[in-house]
Amino acid sequence: METFLQLVYGVVGIALLYYGAEYLIRGGVSIANRLRIPPLVIGLTLVAFGTSAPELCVSVDAALKGSGDISVGNVVGSNICNIALILGLSALIATLNVNRKLLRLDMPVMMASALALCVCCLAWGGVGRWQALTLLGGLVLYLGWCLYAGRRDGASGEEDESLSVRYTVPVALLCVVGGLGGLVLGAKLFVGCAVHIARLLSVSEAVIGLTVVAVGTSLPELATSVVAALRGEKDIAVGNVVGSNIFNVMCILGIAPLISPISSPGIGLVDLGLMAGLSVLLYPMMRRDLVIGRLEGAALVLVYVAYLAWLVWSSVTCPLPV
Repeated sequence: METFLQLVYGVVGIALLYYGAEYLIRGGVSIANRLRIPPLVIGLTLVAFGTSAPELCVSVDAALKGSGDISVGNVVGSNICNIALILGLSALIATLNVNRKLLRLDMPVMMASALALCVCCLAWGGVGRWQALTLLGGLVLYLGWCLYAGRRDGASGEEDESLSVRYTVPVALLCVVGGLGGLVLGAKLFVGCAVHIARLLSVSEAVIGLTVVAVGTSLPELATSVVAALRGEKDIAVGNVVGSNIFNVMCILGIAPLISPISSPGIGLVDLGLMAGLSVLLYPMMRRDLVIGRLEGAALVLVYVAYLAWLVWSSVTCPLPV
């Protein structure tokens, strides 16, 4: 009976995560449009933060419970999922044009954050408070530059209505507050379900964090990028993935360890290497012709399927991190 209830809580948690993020984005984008911020900047900042909020809630909750592998595994798995699955599916739906501005700052920041996480895990076995403060400081500088450059370049920007209707300010604020509430509650329910399933099946928390939790909390990014690709808002689709990966490392692992330092012995070289490798390889993929085509999209999705197969196989045959 307890397992059935946990599964129900998990489904409810995923629904709350998805709709909480959806309404957070709707309200936030509605407010941001009034500031005349370009779609790319909205995707890199507001939408990215909104869709990364589930990962933040899940990782903070897991850190408070002492489940460091779920906190770090959630970030690593989500970043892999964002690039390989979400960007891959979006490219399969429609060829994605890449804005040159992404290659100047945002992609280097994403690559640097991925490599910084690898260093933290391999050199210190996790993320402590001073490493978290360094990541958080870098995020503040990055956000400050994004907003400054967005206001400078978007003085004549047009409103983006692909992700939002025209809400009044009170309604938009209500969506933001309600969305955040749904994310917090959904995160608690989903983490509880994931930990219960991990113990029931004797599967390591690292694998659960890298797969079930990572994909579950990446649903907002998946929905946002796929819908944006379908609507032709390709700056939002690509910017959402790049921005979310930056937020996942610099915001989530800049906040969660401040509450409780995180150790991650279950996160192996393959997981960290794939995250860093995809982050680095995405740069030349984007730079070549400034597009991500269907062939590249198919290759990315196949990489994710192979990674999931490897995780399942390794959890059965090799319980230790590889």
